[in-house]
Amino acid sequence: MHSPHNTSPTGLTQRIRSAAPADAVTAGFLAVLIGITSSVAIVVTAAQAAGATGAQITSWMFALGIGMGVTCAGLSLRYRAPVVTAWSTPGAALLATGLHGVPMPQAVGAFLLSAVLVIVSGATGWFERVMDRIPVPLASALLAGVLVQFGTGLFTKMQQDFAVVFPMFAVYLVCKRWLPRYAVIGALAAGAAVSAFRGEWRLQGLHVALAEPVFVRPEFSWQVLVGVGLPLYVVTMASQNLPGVAVLRGAGYRTPVSPLLTWTGIVNAVLAPFGCFGLNLAAITAAICTGPDAHRDPRRRYLASVWAGVFYVTVGLFGGVVGWLLTAMPTALVMGIAGLGLLGTIGSSLTAALADERMREAAVVTFLATASGITLAGIGSTFWGLLAGVLAMFVLGGRRRGRPAAPEKRPAGEERQTDGQPRSAQEPLPEAAPR
Repeated sequence: MHSPHNTSPTGLTQRIRSAAPADAVTAGFLAVLIGITSSVAIVVTAAQAAGATGAQITSWMFALGIGMGVTCAGLSLRYRAPVVTAWSTPGAALLATGLHGVPMPQAVGAFLLSAVLVIVSGATGWFERVMDRIPVPLASALLAGVLVQFGTGLFTKMQQDFAVVFPMFAVYLVCKRWLPRYAVIGALAAGAAVSAFRGEWRLQGLHVALAEPVFVRPEFSWQVLVGVGLPLYVVTMASQNLPGVAVLRGAGYRTPVSPLLTWTGIVNAVLAPFGCFGLNLAAITAAICTGPDAHRDPRRRYLASVWAGVFYVTVGLFGGVVGWLLTAMPTALVMGIAGLGLLGTIGSSLTAALADERMREAAVVTFLATASGITLAGIGSTFWGLLAGVLAMFVLGGRRRGRPAAPEKRPAGEERQTDGQPRSAQEPLPEAAPR
């Protein structure tokens, strides 16, 4: 006998709202919007450097979209945590300069090597052991340093395109005061309307068609493997996976890292012949799905990354159409909504980074070095920022005197959470962690 709750319109509406809350769907959409528009041009440039045809470029978008969608939705549902994946933007930048003159089959061989090394990193557990030793203040400072460029970019773009960005900012503040759940989507709607009225959308060249994957049989050249495959792996781990784990840890989620790396590596390897050059844990877009704007309940924020997965799959299936739409959007609109969507996360990250006075200086060093954007030996500022912070922590004695006392209060057997739930849902958060 069927329950009336399951068949009534009211019951159906409640189930839809439970699976697709407006704030989670909005956060997932913004994560995909910002993730794609901010770096799709770099991906296309990388493909062109390897001599990709138009069909192969579309195949790259297909493989990357499907890969990100499957890992976002699958891992988030498995661990009930907002696990967001992305393509390796620093990796794409590396490929854009390193693939000139490299045949596509040998490029695919380099993609496979990088993916296999990521799998090994996850299977052995060494990366997770390293990340678990990083204190929360440094992880939070790292995240704040990564995101600060988007916060300042909001006001830089406001100066350059005041007519579009200021109305977005004004609508955001008004909605934040009276309709906080719709602040970001309201700002996006305002920016889209103003920019469309001013004729700033680039709407030429639409071609509606499903993306078709193009298989490329891999070939292995030791020169390409060493010159492209190994650097791609190093850049992906240091500049993408490291801050990606910091986002989860800073938001209070004790999701096991090793399986996340293993599965992203496996999916990357399977899709590499179709153009999936690098999958990794996201940082900037993950911050959108782990923040309070994604859902008031931290235990339900995984729905935001599930919906991000749905949107990523759509990007993959309609690679040409979605790519056209996203590139048609005005830059001011994209940068404006990115800055507004990350304001809350930047604030909570800075609060967590500076909460412990004994580690405050090391956290500031991490934040400034990361925000500087320095690149040494082809490795981005996220790695060097964390290294500088750890060095400052050891020299200043913060590690010895500044360890949080909260872990000593936990009952035996609960020292590490491995079910993916945020610590806020299972135990009191230490003072240094954002709520």
